[in-house]
Amino acid sequence: MYQPPHFREDSLAVQHALIKAHPLGLLVTFGSTGLLANPLPFVLDAEASPMGTLKTHLSRANAQWQDFDPDQDALVVFQGPEAYITPSWYAAKREHGKVVPTWNYAIVQARGRIRIKDDPDWLRQQIAAMTETQENLRSEPWAVSDAPPPFVAAQLKGIVGVEIEITRIEGKWKVSQNRSEADRQGVAEGLRLSQEDEAHRMAEMVDARGARPRE
Repeated sequence: MYQPPHFREDSLAVQHALIKAHPLGLLVTFGSTGLLANPLPFVLDAEASPMGTLKTHLSRANAQWQDFDPDQDALVVFQGPEAYITPSWYAAKREHGKVVPTWNYAIVQARGRIRIKDDPDWLRQQIAAMTETQENLRSEPWAVSDAPPPFVAAQLKGIVGVEIEITRIEGKWKVSQNRSEADRQGVAEGLRLSQEDEAHRMAEMVDARGARPRE
């Protein structure tokens, strides 16, 4: 991933926080027909290995769990908040007009070797953990145990687990750090006027990163 120094995010805690907040990752592997990519919901076990271990599952009908090169790292991409940035928000537009549109975003890319987990107990734990992370804020959370056990057992037969111990991880927070304070303020104000929650989250990131000292 292209990484200008001012956009790098090397904090493992910050990277993990984005993965947990945006767990639908894009799993990219290389197989007999070339590259294959599938969006999958991941659970991050931060304590399982030095950089964390990702766990997910695929349908048995999905060829990706069988057709991948075990000697090559898989890539998992997690996309955080993103927003279009219009030059109209920049103070520099009014000063000299030498501005162009851009896109702000936060993203994490994790790499590691795939391990296939064709084990009902492992799958049951992975699905329970994934469900709990999404249901725990609901007033009446659903649990896997709410479904009839024979039904759950039958569903487990149709999926296969995937575990990836992260051996390389990169974060990139492109949130207007390369702009002046006046431009960043204009971007944050413009984003806050949007009706979209995603834009509001990006405004918070622009404010937070603008306040951080640059190396």
